[in-house]
Amino acid sequence: MTRLWGTYQLRLALLVALVALGGSTLVYKDTDKVLWALRNISGSSGNMKQCLWFAMQEYNKDSRDKFLFQVVKVWQVQMQVTDRLEYFIDAEISRTNCRKLPNGNKNCVVKNTSKLEKRKMCTFWVGALPWHGYFTVMKKQCVDV
Repeated sequence: MTRLWGTYQLRLALLVALVALGGSTLVYKDTDKVLWALRNISGSSGNMKQCLWFAMQEYNKDSRDKFLFQVVKVWQVQMQVTDRLEYFIDAEISRTNCRKLPNGNKNCVVKNTSKLEKRKMCTFWVGALPWHGYFTVMKKQCVDV
């Protein structure tokens, strides 16, 4: 396990070095070019958490529901490296007690035992260049549970 972690850190360091040397453009511009094949990663990764937070912001912005949704459980996270970090996140989300407001809500609670309860299983495909603060939801798919 330690050896795999060391390999992961080395590859990530090489990717960061490529970005630093190339300025704001990467050496590989072809998004079909996979530099690091799809692999399972920890759901506690800082970059993954940023990607999931961004995906949920976009989900709530695009949703026609009057209430906000939040993540209940992350089931699986995979990542691959192309010209960016690409995260495939499978998560269960649920409607909260917070209505959508322009200034946002911080203290939302999931509605578990009411007629407002609504859960979904979602897969988010998020592209990220976290060192530049760049995130984009490349695809999202959700189904009612």
